[in-house]
Amino acid sequence: MDTTETYNYRVVRQFAIMTVVWGVVGLLVGVIIAAQLLWPQLNFDIPWLTYSRLRPLHTNAVIFAFGGSALFATSYYVVQRTCQTRLFSDGLAAFTFWGWNLVIVLAAITLPLGITTSKEYAELEWPIDILITLVWVAYAVVFFGTILKRKVKHIYVANWFYGAFILTVAVLHVVNSAALPVTLTKSYSVYAGAIDAMVQWWYGHNAVGFFLTAGFLGMMYYFVPKQAERPIYSYRLSVVHFWALISTYMWAGPHHLHYTALPDWAQSLGMVFSLILLAPSWGGMINGIMTLSGAWHKLRTDPILRFLIVSLSFYGMSTFEGPMMSIKTVNSLSHYTDWTIGHVHSGALGWVGLVSMGSIYFLIPRLFNREGMYSTRLVELHFWTATIGIVLYIAAMWIAGVMQGLMWRAVNEDGTLTYSFVESLEATYPYYAVRLAGGVLYLFGMLVMAYNVFKTISGATPARAPATQAA
Repeated sequence: MDTTETYNYRVVRQFAIMTVVWGVVGLLVGVIIAAQLLWPQLNFDIPWLTYSRLRPLHTNAVIFAFGGSALFATSYYVVQRTCQTRLFSDGLAAFTFWGWNLVIVLAAITLPLGITTSKEYAELEWPIDILITLVWVAYAVVFFGTILKRKVKHIYVANWFYGAFILTVAVLHVVNSAALPVTLTKSYSVYAGAIDAMVQWWYGHNAVGFFLTAGFLGMMYYFVPKQAERPIYSYRLSVVHFWALISTYMWAGPHHLHYTALPDWAQSLGMVFSLILLAPSWGGMINGIMTLSGAWHKLRTDPILRFLIVSLSFYGMSTFEGPMMSIKTVNSLSHYTDWTIGHVHSGALGWVGLVSMGSIYFLIPRLFNREGMYSTRLVELHFWTATIGIVLYIAAMWIAGVMQGLMWRAVNEDGTLTYSFVESLEATYPYYAVRLAGGVLYLFGMLVMAYNVFKTISGATPARAPATQAA
């Protein structure tokens, strides 16, 4: 398996290509369910095409299939280049690729069939959970084994973020997915009531904190300096950013459970830690953006760098909005509204999506021995369609969400509700059309990327990595 290469690029190539493939699939399902909210008849009265079954398929596809593949691809590339050594085990690395994609295929089969635990971002039933665990253990062995056999003394900061993401996601998955199997396709959580909710959102928010933040910050700390051809603005700040982020994020989950049966002290604790999180999050954003000091002009001509830097802008915006929404008085307005959907997608589409796309654009020519992408103009087109799509999406959801919150709590002089729930839905309807338009634009950009990647790699010779090549 590519034994003549200094580095194992085969698994990186595989995951990089599947990042694009799963990106198209996940975004397509998202556009379908956005359309269903406008036109419910689009489920055609077929149970496995209903919104309730396609929505978890969408979240799993974009988070774990698209985002997960991007994390595998970039972490395997970065750890080899910065440690100047080949992956610890080619066999285990291959197992992570085929195992992870088998998990995704099983999710695509079981979720539309209604086979689900009903736990947010952890819907897959217990046999698939066991497979996830096996793949993740293999991933940890490959990653940390590579660090142990490194040929340089220093462990570059990106690897600290990747390492924290791998270890924490392992703990989160095992604890939250603990279940009592009843049949092959049905199990019950070992936790009950409010405890189950607390464990679920300890998992759910830290899936955001470590899978969707720490891992992608590992990307940022490697690919932004590489594409900008500048050292990271402050290495000291990156270390402070790391320790502050991972020690604080773990406690923020209860802000998802304001005004529920969770004890008030736990809700308040979640709010306080969410507010503290603003500092390390913005420290990381500033560190990434300031890396462009002396190289701002490159943004005019380099669309790949634009993907990476604009993603940091969305990261900063989302990590300001999240702590603000965790404040109980703000949350009393935003809770259960589309404002939350807008917040989630400013992070998902703006931060995770753009930094992944920028990193994959960086990798593809290097992995397939090309001078650059097939078309820089298509990268440019992708950047603008994606960015406009994000702005349409999140602006529509912000406005709809605030409007919903105000309508739901408006009361007449006699104490009765001013608006019925159906009236709030009617008022939201036009914003769902704008959201759909934003989603279509974002999907179109992903299709442009898929075409550009296909044209870049077709007929190309896979890259060889000589021992003399620097990290």
